[in-house]
Amino acid sequence: MAAGWWFLLTLRGLLPAGFSIAIGILVSSIQHRFDLAVPLLVVGLIFILLQVLGPVQTALSANLGDRTAAWLYDELTQACVAVPGIGHLEDPDLAADLQVARDFDRGMTGPPLSLSVDFIASGLLDMVAGLAQAAVLFGYAFWAPPVLAGAWLATHWLLRESAIWKTRNTEEVRQAQRDADYSYRLAVDPPAAKEVRVFGLSEWVLDRFIARRRRLHQLQYQATRMRERSVLASLALVLAANGLILWSLAHAALTHHIGLGPLIVYAQAAVGTSMIAFGGLNWALDGAAAPVAAVARLKAAMARKQTVADSGTLPAEGMPASELRFRNVTFAYQATPSRPVLRDLNLTIPAGSSLAIVGQNGAGKTTLAKLLCRLYDPTSGGIEVDGIDLRELDLASWRRRITAVFQDFVRFELTLRENVAPRGAPDDAVSAALDDAGAGELAGLDTVLAKGYAGGTDLSGGQWQRIALARALSAVRLGAGLVLLDEPTAQLDVRG
Repeated sequence: MAAGWWFLLTLRGLLPAGFSIAIGILVSSIQHRFDLAVPLLVVGLIFILLQVLGPVQTALSANLGDRTAAWLYDELTQACVAVPGIGHLEDPDLAADLQVARDFDRGMTGPPLSLSVDFIASGLLDMVAGLAQAAVLFGYAFWAPPVLAGAWLATHWLLRESAIWKTRNTEEVRQAQRDADYSYRLAVDPPAAKEVRVFGLSEWVLDRFIARRRRLHQLQYQATRMRERSVLASLALVLAANGLILWSLAHAALTHHIGLGPLIVYAQAAVGTSMIAFGGLNWALDGAAAPVAAVARLKAAMARKQTVADSGTLPAEGMPASELRFRNVTFAYQATPSRPVLRDLNLTIPAGSSLAIVGQNGAGKTTLAKLLCRLYDPTSGGIEVDGIDLRELDLASWRRRITAVFQDFVRFELTLRENVAPRGAPDDAVSAALDDAGAGELAGLDTVLAKGYAGGTDLSGGQWQRIALARALSAVRLGAGLVLLDEPTAQLDVRG
């Protein structure tokens, strides 16, 4: 598809020069009373191609842009999920690139790629067509194309300030973008809808969004404005070059050095060379290049931001059979390395026992669960399972031995069956897990748990928590040997 896109672009870029030559030949044929059939046929064919190929390339650009966007999302998804821990998703240093890479095709930072690729095609088409027209001028004088094309090309350098992405990608611009995007999500995402209305925040959200977007546009304009001196220099340069070429052509015609047909060809070529002028190409390329660059940076940066060491190779089947042991465990999150959440923790949990860990908010209870799941590794010290350091176990094998209900458990917009057993399980095991969690009568197993789907339904917070519990209980039935419950009944009533 990309090869076809380039072929059409090149062909369309050469056609205007061919049309100029064909018109000149037609005029010369009329002037000398030659047969007009072939010249008219060529002019008509080129004219038809000029009209037909444009819409074809627009459709191809839209398709290519959509496919490129899908590829970028694939790359981003792979980069995010390939890292075994979760620290890279919470790292503030990666937040800006994540913002650009995640939302680039929503039209928040620029047009979607399906439109950007068409803008790029238009800019490249002008460039190819202008250079082809300039090449035609070699038939008139060897010095004419460098003078005229050089002047128009110089505008790209003189006006370069208006199209360098890095000047728009400052920290202040990124912060304004994040603020605008957050306000937008408050307005359109269902989770915030109740509070926004109950607390009368509709106008506040709208005003905040407009203010942040306006500030974003102001910053982008300030970063991309063209200096008056550059504009005047460009204008003077192109006026001088065009004046010289057109004066030379007029002089050659008046002194009978070129005929009417060649004069028309070269005059059209001189005018057509102006298509090289600085336009929207750089802007479109910048907007389309930003998400590509962000994804490329993220793939490398996320690999470096691993908070989990490489997986070991020892199998974890049957573990823990004896005990879990935290040995002098200290842990601090990357954002606050000087404030450890856990410090020199020693804790032994015998296999087959149940242990409740109680503490104030922020004391590190959830962090213990994350460390046991190896979503993070300790900053120092180690966690042992039956005397073996957790880092020596095969990570996938160990996680198959774990099931968990986190405070912020996920609500899959999938069927009830898939919510309880995402990896799959027999229906009787799924139903038994739902019964154990007190959720046996909530919905049919094939009901989608989201109102946005045909036949779908939504659940209350307590009902969703029962689904999360059922998911953990289902995993136990499938062989999990370590159950982590983080505030598992916070949304249930007293009897539940």
